[in-house]
Amino acid sequence: MTAKILVDTNVLVYAYDHSAKEKQQTAIDTLDALIHTGAGALSTQVLAEFFHVATRKLSPPMSRGEAYERVVNLFKTWRVLSVTGLVVLEAARAAAEYNLPFWDAQIWATAKLNQIAVIFTEDAPAPYLEGIRYANPFDPQFKLKEWVV
Repeated sequence: MTAKILVDTNVLVYAYDHSAKEKQQTAIDTLDALIHTGAGALSTQVLAEFFHVATRKLSPPMSRGEAYERVVNLFKTWRVLSVTGLVVLEAARAAAEYNLPFWDAQIWATAKLNQIAVIFTEDAPAPYLEGIRYANPFDPQFKLKEWVV
């Protein structure tokens, strides 16, 4: 199956956040479903942000070696989309036009330019942006089975 959902860093990080048990389980269930169906993708930006957050902001933080191993496993398991020059240009346009934080715009641009119609994130700027839909797997109204078949 072709990936149809881009996963933002916050969903990935919650899978390893022992201080937020409910969100952790939701993240694990969401990621497992995306892996098993092949519906999910990550970006190189998400992998880099994950490493940074996991080694600095998780409590307790992962060691760099442990975070590196996680990134290697994620890279081997998921479809990983590269942040290209065109992605950066499109992100800069969206940041300027829609007043988005640049890093959020870059996630959006990665999805848009790779024809991924949905972004799973806790930080959605709008329900839709130029044809890209945002969905929050931590919203109580979210139903994973409606997204992953």
